[in-house]
Amino acid sequence: MLPSQLGARVRFVLCEPAHPGNIGSAARAIKTMGFRDLRVVAPREKDFRTHPEAIAYATSSADVLEAARSHETLAEALEGVTFAWALTGYEREFGPPMSPLREAAGKTDAWLRQMTGDVAFVFGTERSGLTNEEVLQCQGCAAIPADPASPSLNLSQAVQLTAYEMQMALLDAEGHKGELYDWQGRFAHEPPASAEAIEGFFKHWEQAMIACGVHDPARPKFLMPMSRRLFGRAGLTATEIDLLRGICAAIIRPKRERAGSKVSKS
Repeated sequence: MLPSQLGARVRFVLCEPAHPGNIGSAARAIKTMGFRDLRVVAPREKDFRTHPEAIAYATSSADVLEAARSHETLAEALEGVTFAWALTGYEREFGPPMSPLREAAGKTDAWLRQMTGDVAFVFGTERSGLTNEEVLQCQGCAAIPADPASPSLNLSQAVQLTAYEMQMALLDAEGHKGELYDWQGRFAHEPPASAEAIEGFFKHWEQAMIACGVHDPARPKFLMPMSRRLFGRAGLTATEIDLLRGICAAIIRPKRERAGSKVSKS
């Protein structure tokens, strides 16, 4: 599973950011979600690409930071854009209509599939957000549903949430809803334990429970049925069975007493 090629047509535009660290953090935020197109409008630090703080916050996304395009005006940053979302926390009297961010991401996915040109998400300054003039250059407003008791987000945090919602919208539309990437399932291909191995483990487990005094075969109660239910939920693999049987062996007979001998796994 890979990010959609449509992601190459999604821009993230930062208007007049004051802190180079936020630009570096934004580069990291979009790259982790599969995006690469970062635009910076009139930054306070003109050499933000080489600023130590920006590089430090970008970490493994220094390539996105280095490739970020700088523009004098928002209009320049939006050239080639068919639809621009203004990220703002409240509706403006004369601004475009407001949508929740998740809804905006879903609409963006549909538009990318239906029309040419890019779509942009536009973010304002750290201190005051987007100006009314900047909002009016966009065709829609998107808001992150934040708690009204604490509605303010750091610039790079807002970028991260937006990139995440956009990635989810693209993956959902391609039939990957709720899935992780292949690299995140590193242990998914480990073979499950056979029925024979599992039964052998339960015999060994019962012996271990007898040895440590937890289980009395004359008065068994529910130890073994509960153990089967517990381990059954785990979906044990062959390697895990070996681990558990090693623990059982140590309970039955400490390692120092087993030197030079081997406990049967039958």
